[in-house]
Amino acid sequence: MDEDRPSAVDAVAALAEPTRRRVYDHVVRQVAAVGRDDVAEALTLPRATAAFHLDRLVAEGLLDVHFERRSGRTGPGAGRPAKLYRRAACSLSVSLPERRYDLAGELLAAALEEAERSGERPGVVLDRRAHERGRELAAAAGGPAGRETVLRVLEDHGFEPRSEGDTVTLGNCPFHSLAQQHTELVCGMNLRLLDGLLDGAGGGVGAPFTARLSPEPGRCCVRLEPATTG
Repeated sequence: MDEDRPSAVDAVAALAEPTRRRVYDHVVRQVAAVGRDDVAEALTLPRATAAFHLDRLVAEGLLDVHFERRSGRTGPGAGRPAKLYRRAACSLSVSLPERRYDLAGELLAAALEEAERSGERPGVVLDRRAHERGRELAAAAGGPAGRETVLRVLEDHGFEPRSEGDTVTLGNCPFHSLAQQHTELVCGMNLRLLDGLLDGAGGGVGAPFTARLSPEPGRCCVRLEPATTG
């Protein structure tokens, strides 16, 4: 599972508590960062309760903290800076089963931009870019080359790999809706992405699997079969 996945689920779960959700909604609706006293007064909460929920939202990555002297004074005698809260800069997305439309969108947009500059066919550029990204995913995973690295990357990116003897089927398509609407384009991109992953995970001694298109209902269109030698 992606390291960010548990924290994203925990963050969403944190907002299930009604008072905490009210606190979060109040903070994000404000133009400027707000303090504990502001939240307590606006929501008619004890200051300690407001502080507890604000700090819990910070711990879950939903709010950011910064410190500011609200009087505008500086230097000795200006008092301690106030602790202020605002919406966290990061975005949060959770879906079950996992989807990775951000990755697909990035590859498609980058391919289109490059094709417009170079004059190459967009599909050719997309194939190349997807393969390069697959190799990058393998390199970023670290660890020894081979099967376990491949499975870990697939798990981290929502493919839900399932070993069936020597073959690995992928129980989830992270690009599901796109693949349904643009099957040839997206499945081709997916195949090249996994080709690149396998090449990168081969560590120069050959990929542990071969990626093949094998569409089946309820699964990713690609399956991994044992690499042939000789």
